[in-house]
Amino acid sequence: MRFSLLRYSSNQKIIINTIMSNETQYLTKEKFAELEKELEYLKSEKRKDVVEHLEYSKKLGDLSENAEYHQAREEQAEVEDRIGRLEVLLQNAIIIDTPTGDVVTVGTTLRIERNGDNKSYLYTIVGSEEADMSHGKISNLSPLGSALIGRKKGESVEVPTPKGVMKYTIMTIK
Repeated sequence: MRFSLLRYSSNQKIIINTIMSNETQYLTKEKFAELEKELEYLKSEKRKDVVEHLEYSKKLGDLSENAEYHQAREEQAEVEDRIGRLEVLLQNAIIIDTPTGDVVTVGTTLRIERNGDNKSYLYTIVGSEEADMSHGKISNLSPLGSALIGRKKGESVEVPTPKGVMKYTIMTIK
């Protein structure tokens, strides 16, 4: 099921946030705990701060020309949007354990080599919420990640890129 949240930004452009309510997200235990902690903070402390700021800004006068009030309302919308996103994400999350075996799955760390340049790369396949190329974490939904899923050591994959098709060979699976 898909639904969208509409809200107005300060410059009155409509911002559409689409939430995939039944989209499965793969998370490590650490990331799940981090997101739970963020959700708890937003619900308990941040919400109170925003409400206090909103109440204060209401007292400053005419609401139609009160920039601080409009900023507080926008901040409130952003906090509520993030709370909603986190609740959906955590509700649909699947906790991944460190996989064992010789087949690439979500959670697998592997070393691949790009054919033709003899450079190897160490990656961990993670869910899209945790993807971070600077730390060697690629999404299972990325072109490379999805090409590697289900493959074994020694197998080669072809990945379409803007520069053409790249070929990689799986060197090790941890």
